[in-house]
Amino acid sequence: MRRLAWFVAAATTAFGVSLAGDEGMWTFDNVPRELIKARLGVEVGDAWLDPLRSSVVRLESGCTGSLVSGEGLVLTNHHCVQTCAAQNSSATDDLMAKGFLAGTRAEERRCQDEQVSVLVGMEQVTAQVVKATSGLSAAEANARRRQELTRLEQACEDQARGSGTPLKCEAVALYEGGQHWLYKYRRYADVRLVFAPEEDVAAFGGDPDNFQFPRWCLDMGLLRVYENGTPASTPTHLQVAWDGAPDGAPVFVAGHPGSTDRQLTVAELQAQRDVFLPFWLIRFSELRGRLIQYGKTSPEAARIAQDLLDGIENSLKVRRQEMAALLDDSLMARKTREEAELRERVMADAGLRAVAGDAWDQIATARRTWRDLVVPYVFLEVGHGFYSELFAHARHIVRAADERAKPNTDRLRGFTDAQLPQVEQTLRAATPIYPEFEQVRLSWSLERMREWLGPDDPLVRRVFGSDSPDRLARRLVEGTRLADPAVRLALYEGGAAAVAATDDPMIQLARAVDPRARELRAKYEAEVEGPSERAHEAIAAARFAVYGTTRYPDATFTLRLSYGTVRGWTERGQPVDPFTRLARLYERATGAPPFLLPPRWVEAKPRLDLSARANFVTTNDIVGGNSGSPMVDATGRIVGLVFDGNIHSIAGSYWFDETLNRTVAVHPDFIRVALTQVYPATHLARELGVK
Repeated sequence: MRRLAWFVAAATTAFGVSLAGDEGMWTFDNVPRELIKARLGVEVGDAWLDPLRSSVVRLESGCTGSLVSGEGLVLTNHHCVQTCAAQNSSATDDLMAKGFLAGTRAEERRCQDEQVSVLVGMEQVTAQVVKATSGLSAAEANARRRQELTRLEQACEDQARGSGTPLKCEAVALYEGGQHWLYKYRRYADVRLVFAPEEDVAAFGGDPDNFQFPRWCLDMGLLRVYENGTPASTPTHLQVAWDGAPDGAPVFVAGHPGSTDRQLTVAELQAQRDVFLPFWLIRFSELRGRLIQYGKTSPEAARIAQDLLDGIENSLKVRRQEMAALLDDSLMARKTREEAELRERVMADAGLRAVAGDAWDQIATARRTWRDLVVPYVFLEVGHGFYSELFAHARHIVRAADERAKPNTDRLRGFTDAQLPQVEQTLRAATPIYPEFEQVRLSWSLERMREWLGPDDPLVRRVFGSDSPDRLARRLVEGTRLADPAVRLALYEGGAAAVAATDDPMIQLARAVDPRARELRAKYEAEVEGPSERAHEAIAAARFAVYGTTRYPDATFTLRLSYGTVRGWTERGQPVDPFTRLARLYERATGAPPFLLPPRWVEAKPRLDLSARANFVTTNDIVGGNSGSPMVDATGRIVGLVFDGNIHSIAGSYWFDETLNRTVAVHPDFIRVALTQVYPATHLARELGVK
């Protein structure tokens, strides 16, 4: 392990082969400034990077946004605020269908379970983690690593609290564990909806157009962050360049890409292709069908199901394209060649061979264990056998009761002192729960669990008894009181005694499942996660020694910068123009979903400049989680709002192809037209700096 520590430390000074093209989601501590200057002619010094970092926010629900005024206004995507809109809707007030515009601050609607974070600092703690795990077995090191990261997070938050500037500190592993960092955030727990257009124009074209281009989507929304009941003061924020950027101009995307798998080994990619993706696609394809059928039972059912259905349809398209990428012989051949090249260089160096010579074989062994474990692990520990908001609340309550009784460093990572405020906010959130919809979801997941685990599995027999999935789901949903936030909080605050005393059937179910789920988690951590993390640390050390830090880490839902240019591409021999315009939006409208324009847009047509740009594409490297990211020009002004990629970009989970992968963004002109000529939103236009 001393060798491993040496190679990790050496990563800050070693240099290797640079990547070609516009590839890369770069951490802000390692932006390739010289490469950007050479390729794009743009200087990205600290004076350019620091205000950008301070203005880009992470929506903890899974998106990105940016501060765009001095009073906490946040620009993001409509599909990133639609859950908030749905939770603030009712049968007689459907904010998804009719849109929402707060005329005053008092009218802004609370997003009950949303939090917004701004990155204010980064501290590398690799040396501390390596020291803490040195000399331990893979399983012991895995447990010790979690303890050390929890200790570091808590010490970071205690220090910040002592200085009078409370922060949320989050341990971040980069380069598959080759580096460990503490990312320090200022977090806003009071987030309110300000504006959301109608879904018909925000997602114009619906699922048929999803991951396609040309596009004509006003996929934008506005939130506001509050402190102590008043809009937060945010003097550092981004300005909008309303005319956008021309074809060929350099542009940058700053955001929080969720995850990529570009550094996985071939054995791990094969396991995803052969096991995980088919397993996921089979289950969620069926759930999609059930939600569609449920939505056809009434207009209210359609409204209730829409938010979840939109997310599943988007994910299905992503998973199908990921599967197609992994079935592409050329992709796997490329990955095999890259791995073989690195392994050859490792084996040729005695020091590297001692550190990482058998790392790939260790991962392959762990993947074989994972193949046998994945089905029960997903159904029981991940909880997909109980696909219900009510069960999710029950598990949080049950596990929190057990974990809070332990020392902070011994807890599951989701229940440390650093994480508990988010758990508490979720339990406290007065978001609507629809019993019939809960039964549809829960019945489906119970059926699939019984099918995959088998009716003779001891836990399946215990859970079902003599009930059918439908009857069990109905009994659980009708019998539980967890739809009431006050009941949830009372059980949470009452701890183990309250949990043991309650006869709530959903709590009893969570308690019955928990021992087996924890056994599976322990086996996964000891036999899959632990050996894999140890092996990936070794591979990362070898990669650092060979290539230095001229390669970027996989995405981890942490702040990254990508660079590129406004540029179309060639599809099947035909050029694709980088811009779309409003005229074609109206030409494509059919009067029926998914090509239905809201009445206010139909009425506004005669007064609009139909040559205004709607959406556009660039060569930036992005992935899910970048939704809502600001696209900025060389001066740091917003010239686009990222909301999607083209169909080729989905393979970006595994590799980047500059000739085909494209980022899709809303043009500022589309936003300006909407706020000044279609909606009565001149107060927001002024706040955003529209002249």
